[in-house]
Amino acid sequence: MNLLFLTEAISDPVLLLGLISFSFLLLALPWAFWSVSSNQTSSAVRLFVALANITLTSQLVLRWLQSGHFPVSNLYESLCFLAWATTLAQLFVERSWPSPLVPAWITPISMLSVGFACLVLPDQLQISSPLVPALKSSWLVMHVSVIMCSYAALLVGSLLSLAVLFTEREKSLEIRSNAIGVGGFRQRSLFDYSTEGNTLDLTSLTLTKSEQLDTLSYRLITVGFLLLTIGLISGAVWANEAWGSWWSWDPKETWAFISWLIYAAYLHTRLIKGWQGRRPAFIAVIGFFIVIICYIGVNLMGIGLHSYGWFF
Repeated sequence: MNLLFLTEAISDPVLLLGLISFSFLLLALPWAFWSVSSNQTSSAVRLFVALANITLTSQLVLRWLQSGHFPVSNLYESLCFLAWATTLAQLFVERSWPSPLVPAWITPISMLSVGFACLVLPDQLQISSPLVPALKSSWLVMHVSVIMCSYAALLVGSLLSLAVLFTEREKSLEIRSNAIGVGGFRQRSLFDYSTEGNTLDLTSLTLTKSEQLDTLSYRLITVGFLLLTIGLISGAVWANEAWGSWWSWDPKETWAFISWLIYAAYLHTRLIKGWQGRRPAFIAVIGFFIVIICYIGVNLMGIGLHSYGWFF
């Protein structure tokens, strides 16, 4: 059986590239956990994640050339696209804040996505098939790619919020400023007045790990929410063209709308209520599981217009 799978992987370059990217992420994972224990960033982790992203890019481009359409038409392709988007988001986050906590929390979801696509999905869900008439539209690239990028940003942002709940738990988390400056500073001032001459000296503001995680998760969730909003609007326009209805309360549409409401509540509590730190992090964690249900659960249950089908 293993020999048969190996022969199939060698004969299928798309599957082979997926397995190579999975191997890179698998190698990065123990390095990421080791970096957390040693409290030092690892260039090896970033290298493996970057190589995985490049490999996934090559895989998606090759699949696009083979199939003749944008590679998000089935669950296998969308999982690989999700892994590509999450690895890219991870590289951007690490560039903003090179902390060992970031790859330790984000790398597993990328590895699980591409591993599930290449090693778990049955062959009939991995092969490329001609598009059904409803999918033969320019909206395919616009709607699905934006939705998948929103999922990646929301999942990564929610994972960082989950990290907020487990990082520096012994400390009383009091965020001094949020990601876009809304809500004001909790400290008395960022300036200390010198007793001699009443001059102003700007003191450096060093954020703790929890504060950095909270800020980064807020930024990612904000971007993901905006992309999800655009994706829902474009999906409604596409549905009206394909099926003559803007909204049909399809299970996928319903769960996507629930996801939108959860993250809207997250942003509401931060922008209007002034919540920061662990309280909105709980809402983001709920949103994480809602997105998983929306993306994986509904698809694999085999129900609705957006289902790829599998269990039933």
